[in-house]
Amino acid sequence: MSNGIRFNGLRTRRFYAWLQAIKVSYFKRLTVAASGFIQVYDMTSFLTFPQGGVHPPESKQMTSQLAIEEMGAPAELEIILGQHIGAPCTPTVALRDEVKEGDLIGEVVKGLGVPLHAPVAGKVKAFGASAHPMRVTAPSITIVTDLQAAPVRYTPGDWSGLSSEELLKKVHGAGVVGIGGAGFPSHVKLNPPADNPVDKLILNGAECEPYITADHRQMLEHSAEIVEGAKVILKILGIRDCHIGIEANKPDAIKVMSQAAAAASTPEFNIMVNPLKVKYPQGSEKQLIQSITGRKVPGFALPSAVGVVVHNVSTTKAIYDAVVLGKPLYEKIVTISGKGIKRPANLRVKVGTKLSDIVAHLGGVTPQLAKIIMGGPMMGFAVSSLDIPVTKTTSSVLFLAEDEIDANPHSQCIRCGWCLEACPMGLEPKEIAIHVEAGRPEDTGKFGVFECFECGCCAYVCPAKRPLVQFIRLAKMKAKR
Repeated sequence: MSNGIRFNGLRTRRFYAWLQAIKVSYFKRLTVAASGFIQVYDMTSFLTFPQGGVHPPESKQMTSQLAIEEMGAPAELEIILGQHIGAPCTPTVALRDEVKEGDLIGEVVKGLGVPLHAPVAGKVKAFGASAHPMRVTAPSITIVTDLQAAPVRYTPGDWSGLSSEELLKKVHGAGVVGIGGAGFPSHVKLNPPADNPVDKLILNGAECEPYITADHRQMLEHSAEIVEGAKVILKILGIRDCHIGIEANKPDAIKVMSQAAAAASTPEFNIMVNPLKVKYPQGSEKQLIQSITGRKVPGFALPSAVGVVVHNVSTTKAIYDAVVLGKPLYEKIVTISGKGIKRPANLRVKVGTKLSDIVAHLGGVTPQLAKIIMGGPMMGFAVSSLDIPVTKTTSSVLFLAEDEIDANPHSQCIRCGWCLEACPMGLEPKEIAIHVEAGRPEDTGKFGVFECFECGCCAYVCPAKRPLVQFIRLAKMKAKR
């Protein structure tokens, strides 16, 4: 994993064997501070997945205790038209049109997708291309903000009398996508195939990536709304049981969400919190399902194949907003962290806000800044520009200093096997990388390249510091041609 953190210093087989010997006793107990009290947990009692995984330094202390802060709308927004998996939106507005906050500005005419809404009141300035962390550029709409316009106020409404179809229509109409992942349209996930009956809903509150605390703060500050959103989802799916998985390094969130779940549970809705062992990638969909239910999702299959639907807790809050408040998804909670930013924060920002505006709001960067990553350090993408706008799936932006990264060059594979031990999917990352270097990416399918979800565990443990995730991405691209 070359974008973010890793262990520094000498790592030999002897050192690794020593770690293996002591980790059983060391990680049996987890000591965390919450609300002024020290709590000690027996780590062996927490749920986890059986294969692979790592425990990188968490680095969450910079923002975990910072309440969500409202960032005002900047003078101008660039709203990318493709903020979800599927077809990008087609604009429904014209140049110089005036729009109000929450107005429809884009919709998917054909194919998989969700509509797009104006995050602010203002005037359409341009249709062009904006910088993008993965696609280099992406089509977008630029809106000049009317800074004098009053914000829209939303009031709760009764949803209990609505049918599943009506609830699904509200979720789709609000443009809700998977906030914690790749942006899969939520209304599609809430309508699983009829031949895959679902009996469990899992809410993902693990937030296992280092630095990120956006979901943590959502659970602390909006626990009732998240649980109400869970009830909406349960009604749509026509099931009763909801499990909320939260890693044990968030005891305050476990406490608050447990109280909210107990208060909201009824004979019709059974909502419970499942504390999870602190282990990355605990928040990965397939690993989370196995941790909580013991069910293993087959390769290339969806969670519904084993009777489960998974939603992120922040996505569930967005579903609450859509159904109960009638509010479209056009704001995002984003963690801004790292030693390279002057003031770390958990910000509520308008979708389309540029990184440069966020940096200005937080007082600028520090002289120690060495790398900027959109997303987490394990799965995020390094970027070289502050002109990139926030999207619905932006979970964090990290401004990392020299001592938070490892920029040393990689060497050849030493065939130590650590990547095989760390891979939660049981794949062979070293073989994929070796075949890519040999110009044979088309032969990597037998090593599981298309089952890899690019968690970065293999690159994190590699003593040769090989960019295994980048090799895997390259293999996927070339093997598909």
